[in-house]
Amino acid sequence: MPVQPFQDSYSTNFYSLADMITYHAEQAKSSQWERVEVAGLRVDPLDEGSPLYSDLSAFSGTISEDAIRDTAKNLGLAIGLMGTRYPARDTAYKSLLDRAKIGGTSLPKLRRESLARTLNDCLATQKTASALLLIRDQKISAVHSGDERDYSILPIDQLMEGLKAKLDERFPGNVFDSGYSDHALSSSVWFLLGQKDDLLGSYNRTLAAQGKAALAAKLIPGIRFSTSDTGVASAKVSALLLGLRYPIHIGGIVATELFLSSKKCSKYKDIFVAPRLMKERH
Repeated sequence: MPVQPFQDSYSTNFYSLADMITYHAEQAKSSQWERVEVAGLRVDPLDEGSPLYSDLSAFSGTISEDAIRDTAKNLGLAIGLMGTRYPARDTAYKSLLDRAKIGGTSLPKLRRESLARTLNDCLATQKTASALLLIRDQKISAVHSGDERDYSILPIDQLMEGLKAKLDERFPGNVFDSGYSDHALSSSVWFLLGQKDDLLGSYNRTLAAQGKAALAAKLIPGIRFSTSDTGVASAKVSALLLGLRYPIHIGGIVATELFLSSKKCSKYKDIFVAPRLMKERH
């Protein structure tokens, strides 16, 4: 059976920008964001030996037995809120620790029952803190800070549409190469075919002078965009030299510090400018 979206190991590839934007737009519609008090969260063990493993009635009506079994094989925790429970995806682990204000390499080694008890004791101390939970594909995928100064939402499809508009403006003739998404990260690569001579002229001349004209002919300027709404990474754009076996990063990465609400997005309209670094660093 192919890997299903509820599984922690799920991933998918795209070879059309329209398909990738549509995927994330539909994902955004089906996702649920909930603001709750941190002290009101309860963590329960969800390994194969826990009572919850065979008690489907303890979970939200949208949760399947398959999602519970997959969680037991992975993070092995469930989170209770609003009178029901949801399995916790492995992407939620770090942000859950952040809300509990704890960390350390020993925690993952604990039995799930002990880990859940430790988390509950620490979560209960955060009397004034709030959390922003992302519920997606039958699981809680992130437990962000509920303070908008720390985390605000900008759907990935909107980020990609903004990137495409900026590329069309600055680099006409750009070509979407491929995209990838899993529960932790989404990324995509564009070729800037129309600007090869402009962006790579110095590289090509240097390589040709060293007798490597054939290598220079293979190089294509491009960018990689990556982002995550589960707290794994900010929105980042990096300039690349493509066409060889492995991409070569050029210059620094341009990134936002936060995921911004749509109203705040215009403030960061120029984050999508990484390819200019290739030209500036000749």
